[in-house]
Amino acid sequence: MTTATERSVPKPVFTDAEAGAKEFPDSTARRFNYYVPRKRKQTHYEDVTVEVQPDPRHYLAQGWLYGFANGKGGYPLDWTALKAWGSDRPEPVRSPGSGGQGYEWPAHGWHEFRDPNEEWELSLYRYNANVVRQVNQNIDAAKQAKAFDQWNPNWVRFVSQHVGAWMHVDHGLGLYLFANANRRGPTNMHNTAIAVNSMHLIRAAQDLALYQLTLDEEIEAFAGAAHLDTWNSDPTWQGVRDLAEQLTAIDDWAEAIFAANIVFQPLIGELFRSHLVMQAAPRNGDFVTPTIVGAEEYDFAERDLRYSTAIFDLLSNDREFAEHNSRIMNGWLAHWVGLAVPAARLLQPLWSQPDSKPARFEDALDRVKSRFAGIVEDLSLDLPKEVER
Repeated sequence: MTTATERSVPKPVFTDAEAGAKEFPDSTARRFNYYVPRKRKQTHYEDVTVEVQPDPRHYLAQGWLYGFANGKGGYPLDWTALKAWGSDRPEPVRSPGSGGQGYEWPAHGWHEFRDPNEEWELSLYRYNANVVRQVNQNIDAAKQAKAFDQWNPNWVRFVSQHVGAWMHVDHGLGLYLFANANRRGPTNMHNTAIAVNSMHLIRAAQDLALYQLTLDEEIEAFAGAAHLDTWNSDPTWQGVRDLAEQLTAIDDWAEAIFAANIVFQPLIGELFRSHLVMQAAPRNGDFVTPTIVGAEEYDFAERDLRYSTAIFDLLSNDREFAEHNSRIMNGWLAHWVGLAVPAARLLQPLWSQPDSKPARFEDALDRVKSRFAGIVEDLSLDLPKEVER
């Protein structure tokens, strides 16, 4: 009989110095208390989002844990020209053993933002899954009912060329503007809302791309690749294309969100989606396309615009930098509206292409200008001359 030799293995020794060993009065609390909730009670959105991103301006006493090759660390505040209360206070000098010294140096202004949509990972997955499920059900029902056979011939061409061209706008802004701005925002609350916006647009581009493939199979006269030539060379679209490409080149994350959601989408996105496609489609026998384009319109009008105005309203009314921020944003308004209105006017020939036409282009443009003016006034900014009522 052989006796196994017991191996000599170091035994763990607990010294009560390990993380989580110390007990505090609220160690067993089920809610966090390191932030002030927007309402009387904390929400699940706040618990999983607010200040999850570490920040030496609040609680990361040792400074940023990583940096870039140029010496900048973490999330520099100079990634935007806008400022929030506390931004200009000098960063405290910390040294080994300084511990929590510097906690009295918060840049509180950035941390006051809360997404009114209360978006976080789970809500994003649920919402987009529901949208895609509904879109697919609508298309499947239309295929079974042979609804695509009812389309006017000119409308078939219009959808293949022009509705298809809009996916390039969604893809470009979603992937190259919002996904980029998401990394540059100063707090996790900003970055989460911007990331959700990015996913809305990428999903909308995918919806249109898959829809084009379906129509290519269902309608014999449908040219599934026609949107490429339209986007690349149709004079009607070159103003929108040039503007969309300029938007993706903006370096300042706040200007990118402002130019896209405060200027471009109300003046061009809503003009094309709500006042052309969604109005003309039913008159030309198409009750399916409005459900797809309408899903994107809801994304913007009821969700993306809400968080954007919440961000810029705080900054235009900041207790320290309201005048500075308003001056910067008025400059952005003047610049981007000056590009958006001419680009919108280049789309005018599209209103005459369907057999059954929507309301006049000028009436549609007046409506989006009026809505845009309301957004600008709510932010206490100056209305540019191109859209004065």
